[in-house]
Amino acid sequence: MQKGKIGVTTENIFPIIKKFLYSDHEIFLRELISNAVDATQKLKAMSSAGDFKGDMGDLTIRVAVDKKKKTIKVSDYGIGMTSEELDKYLNQIAFSSANDFLDKYKDQTNNLIGHFGLGFYSSFMVSDKVEVISKSWQDGAQAVKWICDGSPEFTIEEVERESRGTDVILHIDKDSKEFLEDSRIEQLLKKYCKFLPIEIAFGKEQEWKDGKYVDTGKDKIINNTKPAWTLKPSDLKDEDYQKFYRELYPAGDEPLFNIHLNVDYPFKLTGILYFPKIKNNIEIQKNKIQLYCNQVFVTDSVEGIVPEFLTLLHGVLDSPDIPLNVSRSYLQSDSNVKKISGHITKKVADRLNEIFKNNREEFEKKWDNLKLFIEFGMITEEKFYEKASKFALLKNTDDKYFTFDEYEKLIKETQTDKNKILIYLYSTNKTDQYTYIDKAKTKGYDVLLLDGQLDVHMINHLETKFKESRFVRVDSDVIDKLIIKDESRESKLTDEQKQDLRSVFNVKVKTKEIYNVVFEALDENEAPVIITQSEFMRRMKDMSQLGGGMNFYGELPDSYNLVVNPNHHLVLKISEDLQAAEGAKLTDNNKERTRLKEEIDFMEKEHKKRKEEEITQLEKDDLEKLRKELSDIENARKDVLENYGAGNKMVKQLIDLALLANNMLRGEDLSTFVKRSVELL
Repeated sequence: MQKGKIGVTTENIFPIIKKFLYSDHEIFLRELISNAVDATQKLKAMSSAGDFKGDMGDLTIRVAVDKKKKTIKVSDYGIGMTSEELDKYLNQIAFSSANDFLDKYKDQTNNLIGHFGLGFYSSFMVSDKVEVISKSWQDGAQAVKWICDGSPEFTIEEVERESRGTDVILHIDKDSKEFLEDSRIEQLLKKYCKFLPIEIAFGKEQEWKDGKYVDTGKDKIINNTKPAWTLKPSDLKDEDYQKFYRELYPAGDEPLFNIHLNVDYPFKLTGILYFPKIKNNIEIQKNKIQLYCNQVFVTDSVEGIVPEFLTLLHGVLDSPDIPLNVSRSYLQSDSNVKKISGHITKKVADRLNEIFKNNREEFEKKWDNLKLFIEFGMITEEKFYEKASKFALLKNTDDKYFTFDEYEKLIKETQTDKNKILIYLYSTNKTDQYTYIDKAKTKGYDVLLLDGQLDVHMINHLETKFKESRFVRVDSDVIDKLIIKDESRESKLTDEQKQDLRSVFNVKVKTKEIYNVVFEALDENEAPVIITQSEFMRRMKDMSQLGGGMNFYGELPDSYNLVVNPNHHLVLKISEDLQAAEGAKLTDNNKERTRLKEEIDFMEKEHKKRKEEEITQLEKDDLEKLRKELSDIENARKDVLENYGAGNKMVKQLIDLALLANNMLRGEDLSTFVKRSVELL
């Protein structure tokens, strides 16, 4: 028997392994299976090279849990180890056997995982003792057992083992009892080892017999040794890609299409990425790409490893150039990872462009499901924007699709304003904004439908890209001011009449929104009252809801303009009726108001001729008294006008019609409107 100390620089290596080396204890099984696969792959490589001439036999790796003994056993029938090799590879931490082996058999080894060394020591995260029984492939080799209890002390002794290969037996500690449950081990095997290239058996297949499940005696193989991404694209049909997608994601919609990656230089990368159907909620879609290193699962949290927008894709990436056991921050700064990330971005853009060019009709059918992904990429990745701007589409309210260049040509003549700015009109809801869309179309304008989750961000982004262009929502102003041309209309009402009507129409609406009454001289056939919302304020509020750093705007109430058309006959009729009903009061009020303004104006001019200290307190008090009288007179006039408006059914009817056209009339207000409509009829 040999005794000794493991070659480490500190006796605190095991506590470090247990607590800090690996963030997740469950990966011990991944590491042990990886080593078993390595040992098996080495044997196959030696057989191919002619160095191993015997019968390889059954190479299945077996995992067994013994709840009574509190052990987990991982057995392989690979290359095995001699006593010297055990001493070398287990007692000299981080001296990986793969390095020696790769030097000798580099031509036959394409997919060695190659992390024997520190990876093995992850077993001490869940064990208070580890045994390794191994027998080398060499003729006449003696089986040996290595035992370590988590201290630097170890023993190596000769034992009997019938066949070549290695058993690793973990004596599970009291804090890790969860790993003695079959269901937990099966879960880990399916997570980390689902696509390893050597068959892995855990338990037996079962069948239903005599009212219960019974073992069939046949090994239960938990992995697919030849997943689709390891095969040549030429050997796969569409149904093979669909079948593999189902293997990865048993539930959910079918993907739109896929990209098969197969790169050998300047780095090695294989994988299959699928475009899922994405309509909204970006967060739900993330973390669906599974990252592998030589078919060993590494992570499904790939942010920082691939560009953020690519995390919306589903599928598998596999590269030996992405190390297994390093931190996310290391991966993000790794040069190979950056090259891989850039390559995937290019391949995705090229594939989308290829589909667009070869079958535009099919591309347009899938656009609504692709749109969120493509917009996300264009907003966050400049290189992707450059490529995607050739095939990204804009959809109008007639469900027609245009490239950016096509749409610019379509609207350039009719939608360029007097300042040579090209106005892109858009709607976010065809139903709610139908009235405004209809008016724009009647005017000869085209309206885009931008109803996606990222469209507010996309609009802001495109305004920085498109020269001399602006996006304007179709309900943000009256039709004549959406795209301002040179022509202007006269108002049939005087400024004073409009000022009086502003108070008449200043009726309190029973909603949390704020309304500002404004007058716009529109065509007499336009609606008498229209509701609009400032493009700037609405967009800032939308951005705040999307987390755009505009929280201040998000807390403000919605603000709308109540636009009154002074050329409409009903508005003119209200002005005439006002004069007939309240004309005498308003005339007297106006005379008194004019007198007070003249007196105040005279006194203010006199005061300006003198220094402040030369004006007596009595004079100051007289001026202040006149100002208060003027304020009282103006408030009295406003009360008369607002009371008239509140009691005028036609005023209320016109306001409610405008709210109704904007889908903003609800509850009690809607019920009152219906009753009033019947009365007016």
